[in-house]
This record gives sequence, structure tokens and C-alpha cells, in this order.
Amino acid sequence: MSARRKGRNQMELVAGVIVIFMALLLILAVLFAMRQCTADISTVPTEPSVTTKPTKPPKPTLPANPYDAADFLYDENGYLTCLAGESWLGVDVSEHQGVIQWEKVALSDVRFAMVRLAYRGWGSEGVVRADARGMENLRAADAAGLQVGVYFFSQAVSVEEAVEEAQFLLALLDGYALDLPVVFDWETVSSQDARTANVDAKTLNACALAFCREIEAAGYDSMVYFNLDMARRMFDLPQLYQNGVQLWLAMYADGLSYAGQVQMWQYTDAGVVPGIPVKVDLNLYFPQG
Repeated sequence: MSARRKGRNQMELVAGVIVIFMALLLILAVLFAMRQCTADISTVPTEPSVTTKPTKPPKPTLPANPYDAADFLYDENGYLTCLAGESWLGVDVSEHQGVIQWEKVALSDVRFAMVRLAYRGWGSEGVVRADARGMENLRAADAAGLQVGVYFFSQAVSVEEAVEEAQFLLALLDGYALDLPVVFDWETVSSQDARTANVDAKTLNACALAFCREIEAAGYDSMVYFNLDMARRMFDLPQLYQNGVQLWLAMYADGLSYAGQVQMWQYTDAGVVPGIPVKVDLNLYFPQG
């Protein structure tokens, strides 16, 4: 073979190798592209995907107090009154006020009376007893023309005891017609012997609701008495309100600055009222609330 022909054959061989190499590169490029396309398609959802965190329903709150401290003023007789809406002055009493001349009370600015009918002892025995002057005070205040409601001083430590207290009170009332609610008045007692010392908030709220349901089943309106400390630590006031329970706040001040709306406000424990021989709690009731 001539040197010239031999050189041509070598060039053709190299060219063929190059063509084959380029073809292989093209095939590899096509295969890679097809694989990438398949991967992209597999990662695209067929439907829109929306990821949302589960949301908790908003926690219930009390309606806002429609008043502020500037809406209250002492009248010429030294009793607090509301300038921004209707309010009634009232007293809450028990056997500790002694013999009350209700006709004299009715001639003052007082329009209603909340009467303690019964109580549970705060000691370890926790006996339920009737107030020594409870029904007497209720009937006499009613006869004098005052609006009347009643309360039970509770030291319940269980739902069963709260129901027992409500039934005891209802037996005393025996269907007596009231103008104002029946109140669950559970208070802490600062004594080492206090049977309620270890009651937690969950138990107390269950007791309050159980008492109020018994009262409502008998046809009366229900109410819970509380102070600011009890509102912070113990009572779930929005839950009570959502269950139709009225609220009675004890906060000794010259104006009602509490954030939530209440039906009744005990503003002092040092009131002086004609016909009541000792100091007495004074309250404002908001009939439009």
C-alpha cells in the first residue's frame, strides 16, 4: 500500500471515531435531558397543595365594661351612683348584721337586698347550716318593698358538695319568688384549718357551674360572686358568662375600673344605712347589663 493511501485510511478511521464519539455524546445528552424532565414532572403536584397550621378557636372573653371610674359619683347621702347608666343601690346581709329594721332601710336610697340564706362551715367538718336570720331577713326586706335576691356562702370542695349546697338553699326557699339571682359565694378562708385550701381552679369552676345549673333548673337566675384575686387565680369568668351565669364583683373603690362587664358591684364593706345597726356591704346593680 502506498504511503498516500495509508494516510487517507488513517484519517478516515480518526474521522469515524470522532463521529461515533459525538454520536455517543448526543445520545447521553438526550438520555440525561429525558431523565431530568421525568424527575421534574414527578415533583409537580397534580393539584394545588396548601399547608395550613390548625388554628385554635379564640378563647372566650367577657364583654367590655361599658363604664370607667369617672362615671361614678357619690350623691348627697354619701352613696355611690352611676352617671352613665341606670344603677340600683343595695346591701348584702347575714345574721352578722343583727336585727335589721327593713322599713327604715327601704326609706333610704337602698333599692335591693341580697340575703344570705345558708352557708357551709370552713372547718374540716364542712357542715351546711341555715343562716339564723336568713328567711326572716328575706321576707322582711321583700315586705318593705325592696328587690330581693339570696346567696349561699360556699366552701364546697367537690361538685357533689356544690349540688348539695344548691339543694339545701332551694329547700329553704321552697319556691319563694325572687327579683334578683341566687348567688354562689365561694371565698377563700385564711386559716390553717380551711377545708378549701387545696381546691384548684378546675374543681372550683366545676362546682360553680354545678351549683348554678341546679339553681337554674329550679327556675331562678344564677350568679357567682368573686374578687380580683379570684378572677386572676381561680374563676374562668368567660366560661361562666358563656353558660348564662351573672357576675358579682367585689372591688372596693370609688369607680368601677374592672375591664369586664359585671351585673353587680360590691364597692365597700363599710357602708352606713339607716335601720342596719352595724357596717354593711354596699353594692350597685346594673339592671340594663
